[in-house]
Amino acid sequence: MDISIKDKRALITGGSGGIGSAIAEVFAKAGAKVCVSYHSSADAADEIVKEIKAGGGEAFSAKADVAKREEVEELFSKMDGIFGGVDILVNCAGIDGKRVLTWEIAPEEFEKVIMVNLMGTFHCSREALRRMVGQKSGVILNVSSVHEVIPWTGHTAYTVAKAGMAMMTQSISQEAAEHGVRILAISPGAIRTPINKDVWSDPEQMKDLNTKIPMNRIGEPDEVAKVALMMCSDWASYMTGSSVFVDGGMINYPSFQKGG
Repeated sequence: MDISIKDKRALITGGSGGIGSAIAEVFAKAGAKVCVSYHSSADAADEIVKEIKAGGGEAFSAKADVAKREEVEELFSKMDGIFGGVDILVNCAGIDGKRVLTWEIAPEEFEKVIMVNLMGTFHCSREALRRMVGQKSGVILNVSSVHEVIPWTGHTAYTVAKAGMAMMTQSISQEAAEHGVRILAISPGAIRTPINKDVWSDPEQMKDLNTKIPMNRIGEPDEVAKVALMMCSDWASYMTGSSVFVDGGMINYPSFQKGG
C-alpha cells in the first residue's frame, strides 16, 4: 500500500540538495504541498519545484537562513500566505563545519555550526509549534545524525548540535503530545550526498568507511526520505519523541562484528 500525506502542507528546510531534496520529492509524490527552503542554492531549489510541478504537485521555494530568527519568521509567513499554514516541518538545514580539534577551532566557527544546526531547529520548531498547537495537529521531523550518539574527532560542534537536537526532540515531544503534535528525529549514517562527495568518490576512503558500516555500503538519500515519509504520515500516528536511525547498522559497534 502507498503511504499518503495528500494535501498536507510541508516545509522542508535545507530542501535544495542531498537528503532535503530527496524528502521534498518523495513528499510531493505522496501528495503533499511542499515549500523547498534553501540558504544559497536558489537554482537547485527552483529546479526541484519545477520537477514537482511537472509531476502535478504544488510547490514553491523560499530563501531563509534558519540561524536568523527574523528570516525564519518571514519563511513561515510565506507558508501562511501561500499554503495557509503548516502541517509538517522537516528541519533538514545543517552544516558539519570545518574539521578541526576543539582547542584549535575559532569560537565563531564553533558557534556557526551550533547556530545553524541547533538554534535553526529551535527557531523553525518554535514557529511551527505556534501554529500546530492551535490547530491540534502536526508533525515536526528533525534530521539528526548517527553523531547524536557517536563521537567524531574534529567535529565537536556538530556532535554537540546533533545530541542537543535529539534531546530537543524528546523534550518538545513531551510538551506537544497533549496538543496532538508529534515530534520525531531521523538520524542518518553515511549517505551519498554532495557534502561528502570527497569520501564516496575516493575508493580508498570508501574502503575505510565501509568498515564502519555492517551493511558494507553507503546509503542513498531516497532511503532516508522514504523512512521520513512514513514517520510524518498516519502510519506513525503512535510515534513521538523517538530517534530512528537509518545508518546501515553504523551505531551497532561494527568493529565487534567479527569478535571482541
